[in-house]
Amino acid sequence: MPERTPADGRGTPGGAEVAAGAEGLPMGDLGRRLALRRAQIGLTRRDTAARARIAPSYLRYLEEDPMAAPATGVLMKLAEVLGTTVVDLTGGSADTPPGTGRAAAHPAFTELGERECRELLSTHGVGRLAVSTFSGPLVVPVNYSVIDRAIVFRTGPHTTPWQALGSRVAFEVDRIDDAFSQGWSVLVRGRARGVTDPDAVRGLEKRAYTAPWAGGERPVWVRIEPIAITGRRLTVPSAGGVPGR
Repeated sequence: MPERTPADGRGTPGGAEVAAGAEGLPMGDLGRRLALRRAQIGLTRRDTAARARIAPSYLRYLEEDPMAAPATGVLMKLAEVLGTTVVDLTGGSADTPPGTGRAAAHPAFTELGERECRELLSTHGVGRLAVSTFSGPLVVPVNYSVIDRAIVFRTGPHTTPWQALGSRVAFEVDRIDDAFSQGWSVLVRGRARGVTDPDAVRGLEKRAYTAPWAGGERPVWVRIEPIAITGRRLTVPSAGGVPGR
């Protein structure tokens, strides 16, 4: 299963471009979203431009000029190439709760195989951890990485995720596309264990591609070895009768 590299994007196709923009170029919100999404799915700027049928120099302009304002048609094509939506690229969904759209007329519901589930897990960095705590079951979001086919994340002592240590847990990742009333979800069940070996901890620190957004001291590494992985995808037939993505 492909694994992503650290959050600065180095080492991935197009990652150097993402890192350059983050460190020195005056990238706008659209530019950051374009570059990050390319890095997430492993596309270079040249490949993305070719698939969207635009010049690489124009895509560079969109990513690096904070005042760039492309036409709606260009945004739609880029969203299609990058497997996302115009609303997501432009940040329109940042403060909008998912799932408020109407159901499609003829949705197609499919079960995902383990290989596809693992691939989808490796493209994300935020998931929901379900754990039995001292006060009852809770679900909390955590920033995670996939390393050596396991889910790993950092937390602090006596936090809710910390209470998962030594227990069987569930971990869920999903993506919802309100514009088309479709999406997917992946559910992992396994046992959460603490990582205490100094060499193993150093290895995780080097390879993890996310960090806790909450910040602060979170020295406890937790590793979830999957026992079962299942997934589902809801798609909507296109006008031609072929299920959409």
